[in-house]
Amino acid sequence: MRRILALLLCLVAVPAQGLLAGPARAAWPDRPITLIVPFSPGGGADIAGRSMGRWLEARLGQPVVVVNRPGAGGAIGFAATAQAAPDGHTIGVVTLPNLVTIPIERRAGYTVDQLALIANLVDDVGGVFVRADSRFRSMADLVAAARRDPGAVSFGTTGVGTYAHLGMLALERQAGISLTAVAYGSTAPMRAALLQGELQVGGLSMTDATQEMAAGTLRPLGQMAAERWPGTPEVPTLREQGFDVVLSSLRGFAAPAGTPPAILRRLSDLVGEAARDPGFRALAEKQAMPLGYQDSAAFAAGIAGMRAQYERLWREQPWRERD
Repeated sequence: MRRILALLLCLVAVPAQGLLAGPARAAWPDRPITLIVPFSPGGGADIAGRSMGRWLEARLGQPVVVVNRPGAGGAIGFAATAQAAPDGHTIGVVTLPNLVTIPIERRAGYTVDQLALIANLVDDVGGVFVRADSRFRSMADLVAAARRDPGAVSFGTTGVGTYAHLGMLALERQAGISLTAVAYGSTAPMRAALLQGELQVGGLSMTDATQEMAAGTLRPLGQMAAERWPGTPEVPTLREQGFDVVLSSLRGFAAPAGTPPAILRRLSDLVGEAARDPGFRALAEKQAMPLGYQDSAAFAAGIAGMRAQYERLWREQPWRERD
């Protein structure tokens, strides 16, 4: 009997030893993580990326290196994330709607399917801004000027197909006016052009202009929200002024498609923990970063719906010349 028991124990032990003897997987992360921001330093995407980078760094035990890859309305940075090795050591900020609209309207260096969505962090309401000394005191003033002299009013955006550009087009259609779109690669140069008087009107998120509003250098004519954002309750919505334009900039995170599911789940959980953490929420409020957390499933579902919406719009009413 003892011999039989010994033999059985040996048989059980052999496969167990085989599993242990196999090559052990390296713990993740085993080196610094690169976090790609598809816009210049100082804008809302950069603030969201750097805030999350510090949060991840403290919890993953590895440095998170933020790399700004601005240009082409975010397409350069999106492509850099999509084309990186899917090993969990590269993630990127993704912004909506331009993540979706760019591949619809033109050839891009990425497709949405090349990205594994992690989570959304920020839901930032769009706004229409002018310099403080502008002759435009309301949306009605802007529309009246554009009607008198079609094309004479310049409207700045961070790129074709961004929320500000789509909002401008919606305003043109509803008001029956023609504006001259001026596309900048990122928020910072567009905001600078507005401040310097090179640009008459700019589409910025409400939080991208927080400091300028406080300093009295930029003035909002309206916000592209269904209801007034609590951070600027004194600013009327475009709906209140007769224009049904509701658009915001979502800022979330993605990794290259093929990144291991366990790593994606861990990252999604960490973004969710940040969005619920009192300390992080206080920091977000201080930085005028309106949180709008969505887990990976909700984020993916929202993007799928957005793709269908904008693909239909592109077929019916393209927002730029077709290639």
